[in-house]
Amino acid sequence: MNITVQSQRTAVGSRMINGRSVTALITLLVIAVILGIYHTTVESMVAIWNRSDTYAHGYLILPFSVYMIWKKRAMLSTIQYRPDYMPLSVLVGLGAGWLLASAASVVVVEQYALVAMIPVIVWALLGLRAFSAILFPLAYLLFAVPFGEIFIPPLIDFTADFTVGALQATGIPVYREGSFFSIPSGNWSVVEACSGVRYLIASVTLGTLYAYLTYHSISRRLIFIAFSIVVPIVANGVRAYLIVMTGHLSDMQLAVGVDHLVYGWIFFGLVMLLLFWIGSFWREDHLDETVSVENSSSASLESSSVPIKSTLGMAGLVVAVAMIWPVYLNYLNNKSDVRPISEISVADLSGKWSTASASLTDWIPGYIGFPRQFIGHFYRENKHVGLYITYYRNQDQNNKLVSSSNVLVSDRDSRWRNMDGSKRNISLGDAPFTVHQNQLHASKERLLIWRWFWLIGYETADPYVAKMIQALNRVWGNGDDGAEIIIAAGYEHDPEEAAAVLREFMADMKPVIAGKLQAVHSAQTD
Repeated sequence: MNITVQSQRTAVGSRMINGRSVTALITLLVIAVILGIYHTTVESMVAIWNRSDTYAHGYLILPFSVYMIWKKRAMLSTIQYRPDYMPLSVLVGLGAGWLLASAASVVVVEQYALVAMIPVIVWALLGLRAFSAILFPLAYLLFAVPFGEIFIPPLIDFTADFTVGALQATGIPVYREGSFFSIPSGNWSVVEACSGVRYLIASVTLGTLYAYLTYHSISRRLIFIAFSIVVPIVANGVRAYLIVMTGHLSDMQLAVGVDHLVYGWIFFGLVMLLLFWIGSFWREDHLDETVSVENSSSASLESSSVPIKSTLGMAGLVVAVAMIWPVYLNYLNNKSDVRPISEISVADLSGKWSTASASLTDWIPGYIGFPRQFIGHFYRENKHVGLYITYYRNQDQNNKLVSSSNVLVSDRDSRWRNMDGSKRNISLGDAPFTVHQNQLHASKERLLIWRWFWLIGYETADPYVAKMIQALNRVWGNGDDGAEIIIAAGYEHDPEEAAAVLREFMADMKPVIAGKLQAVHSAQTD
C-alpha cells in the first residue's frame, strides 16, 4: 500500500514539474514575443545604455532580477500556477499609455509602459500568488529604463545653493548669478555633469537591491532606500564644495578640469561604501524560504495540475492585446501629414506695431530637428519686442516640439545665461493666460522672455499638458502640428519694465499669431 501511494505521489510530482516547466517556458516565450513586437522601444533603451555612462547599469538589471527570482525557486515550487484574466485590463491600460507616449514622442514613458508589461504578463500567465511571490524582482526591472534627466535642474539648483552656502560659511565672498558664481580666485558654474544625477541613479539602483537582499522588514528596506536617495544628493554638494575649495587653495591649478570628475567618482565610491557598511549593522537574515514540497502537496491531482491549455489560451490573449497598439501606431504613421510646412510670416495689420529692420538682440533659442521658424522684430514708439515662432510637423524623437534639447541658452554659450524660470499669469482683458517666464543675462544686456505652446488651436505654457494634447491630437487622427511662441523684450534694471511691453504686445498680437498658425496648419499645397 505504501509503495502504491509513493508511486502516485511520484507520478503527480513528475507531472507537476513538467507542467510547471512548460508553463514557465510559455511565459518566457510570450515575454520574448512582446519584446519583439515592441522592438523599437527595446532598441531605444539599449541605444541609451550604449551611449551614456549614466545608464550603462541597464545591462545588469535583468541578471539581478533573474538572480532574485532564482532565490525564490523553493517558494515558487509550492505555488499553483493559474492563469488570471484580471491583468488583461492592466495590460490594455499599459498599451494605451505606450500608444499615447509614442504619439507624443515621450520615449521614457514608452519604455516604462513596455517594461511594466513584463510583470503583468507573469501575473496573467502564472496567477496572482506567483506574481506576488516575485513582485520585487519583477518591479526591479523598471530600473532598466533610462530615467532621471528630469531631476537635473533641481539637482543643479541644490548643488549651487549648497556650494555657495558652504563657501560663505567658510568666509569666502561669493557673487552668484543662477548656477554661475565667482569667488576671488576664479569663476565656477554648476552644469549638468556636476548635478550629481549619475551618483543619485547609481545609489538608488544599488541601494534598493542592497535593501532587498540585506533586510527582511519593509520598514528597514524603505529607510535604507530613503538614505540611498538623500546621501548622494548631500554628498554631491559636499563634493562640489571640496572641488571648489581645492581649486581655490591651489590657485586654480587643481580640480579645474577632467580631474574633478575623477575626484567626484572616488569620493562617491567612498560614500557608498560607508553607507553600505553602516547599513550592515542592522542587517536581517531572510527567513528560511525553503519549504518541503512533499509536506505542502496535500492537494488532489486535479487541483495540483498545471492547466496548460488555459495557459496557452491566455498566452494568445496576451499577445493579441499587446499587438493592438503597435498596429494602430503603424496605421497612424502611414497616414501622417506629408505636406511641407508653409512659410510663416506675422504682421500687425492694425498698424499698432511696425516691423523693425534692426534686431532687438543677437540671441536666438536653440531647437533640434528641422522645424519651420519665424523671427521678427517689432517696435511701437520706444518699445521693442522680438518674436520667435518655431513650428513642428511629423514629430519624432529627433524632431519634436517639447524636448529637453530645445533650450533658450546652451551650457556652452559663453555670452548668455538663463538666470531664472517660472510660471506667470497674464491678464489679457477678461481672459487670464499663463506663460513661462525666463530672464536672460549677457554682459551688458538683459532680456525678459515669455513663452508658450500652440497645439492646433489650444495654447498652454505647461510642457506636460502640451505633450498630452499632442498625443491626443495624433491618436484621433488630427496630426501632431505644434509650435512654440517666444516674445522677448529688453530691460536695464527692473524686469517689470519689459513685462509691461510684453503684455501690451500680447494683447495686440496674440490673436494675430494664433490665426496665422491655424492658417499654416490648414494650408493645402498643390
